[in-house]
Amino acid sequence: MKRDNLTWVDEFVLLGLSSNRQIEAGLFALFGAAYLLTLLGNGLILLLIQLDPRLHLPMYFFLYNLSVLALCCASCGVPQMLVHLVLENKTISFARCGTQLFLLLALGGTEFLLLATMAYDRYVAVCDPLHYVAAMSPRRCAVLAAVAWLVGIANSAVETAITLRLPTCGHHILNHVACETLALVRLACVDVTLNQIIIMASGVVVLLVPFCLVSLSYAYIVAAILRIRSTGGRRKAFGTCASHLTVVSMSYGMALVTYMQPRSTSSAEQDKLVVVFYAVVTPMLNPLIYSLRNKEIKAALSRVLMQSSEPKH
Repeated sequence: MKRDNLTWVDEFVLLGLSSNRQIEAGLFALFGAAYLLTLLGNGLILLLIQLDPRLHLPMYFFLYNLSVLALCCASCGVPQMLVHLVLENKTISFARCGTQLFLLLALGGTEFLLLATMAYDRYVAVCDPLHYVAAMSPRRCAVLAAVAWLVGIANSAVETAITLRLPTCGHHILNHVACETLALVRLACVDVTLNQIIIMASGVVVLLVPFCLVSLSYAYIVAAILRIRSTGGRRKAFGTCASHLTVVSMSYGMALVTYMQPRSTSSAEQDKLVVVFYAVVTPMLNPLIYSLRNKEIKAALSRVLMQSSEPKH
């Protein structure tokens, strides 16, 4: 495609993580196993929350959304990675590239916003338990989740549109495992100042602001826990937040280092690892963290297993 001596390509070639066939075979087995665990783990959490009425609470409503996000994010990137680890031809059409970029940005932004909403839920549960039922009513939970999804999608639409408008002047080799904003911006053959501003603004909206809200929530939570006199009470209060705090630390940590640093210090290899982390590792670990550190999830699994094993009359 050409316009005013500028060129847009019809497809991109993804270099991936390695060109060594043995390494690619090992990565295929590793990513395939991780994807299978992601499907099983998050699918199990969705099933348990659906089947067990005792899990029909605000915390698990948000966890349900988080598991849906994990499944979508993994399915958006991992199958393509697996195919490209097998095939010599690692191409992706412009349309598919744009679709993947939009979905990855939308799902990632929604996850950060949803984690901030879950932090607010934990803040109310620990710091204002008497008003928890009123403050976290089903209607309010639905509104908070909807806002997270809508802001994530709107942010992605703007960033995707401003990224795909960049001409590459015939350059079509992406040093990446997926269609990602920074990789596409590096390929551009025009001034990308506007794109850098949009990326930074996007990072503030869906990453920095939610991170500040999470930090503020946990500052109040820690202060409230320290005022509890009994050791058992402190342990119980912190236990309600441990799983979420673990996921927050994983999710925000690498993203802040990557997307809120100066562009000159960012590297293509680092960006690859970030996408692999969020598309492969995080979706797999989320259900493990919540199931291993959450008594209610374990109890729900036991009840479902017992009901399924009971003889039917």
